[in-house]
Amino acid sequence: MKILLHVCCANCAVYPMRKLGESGVEVKALWYNPNIHPAQEYLKRLEAVRELERLWKVEIAYQDHYGLVDFLALTAGEGERAEGARCRRCYRMRLYETAETAKKMKADAFTTTLLFSPYQKFDIITAEAAAAESLFKIPFHLEDWREGFREGQRLSRELGFYRQRYCGCIFSEMERFIKKGGPSKEPRAL
Repeated sequence: MKILLHVCCANCAVYPMRKLGESGVEVKALWYNPNIHPAQEYLKRLEAVRELERLWKVEIAYQDHYGLVDFLALTAGEGERAEGARCRRCYRMRLYETAETAKKMKADAFTTTLLFSPYQKFDIITAEAAAAESLFKIPFHLEDWREGFREGQRLSRELGFYRQRYCGCIFSEMERFIKKGGPSKEPRAL
């Protein structure tokens, strides 16, 4: 069986790649993450994925496009309107691209490393993956890798990968600093 694995970052990829490999699955990977900002963060994560490719000899296709404009056009209007609305659109963008790529490369299924992190919205990811499966007529391989989160972190540290501190989007970076007592989200009068 050949699976196309969407890779959000090297840290989240090591455990799922290892588990899939141990189960006899042929893993191909796809880097497509126009949600990651700022550009410096995008480049650090991309470099870590390239290092994973080099170390583990895994085949990774790159849609290397710093997509700030595309990402903001898709998500900025969502703000805090509905719980998870912005994340839903971001997951959809990446999962649809992965499903379409998997179909073109004649993979047997597609999946994502987003299912590894306990900080991601698992139910929204699986719902968007099911929609991609239906639209592109390619099976989604659902596997909950969250139980291996600590082990994956350990492996990532051992491999020396860059370790990010937020999901990747500019909104999650903002929320990270606001929660730590940074500037308020409220606009100030000039």
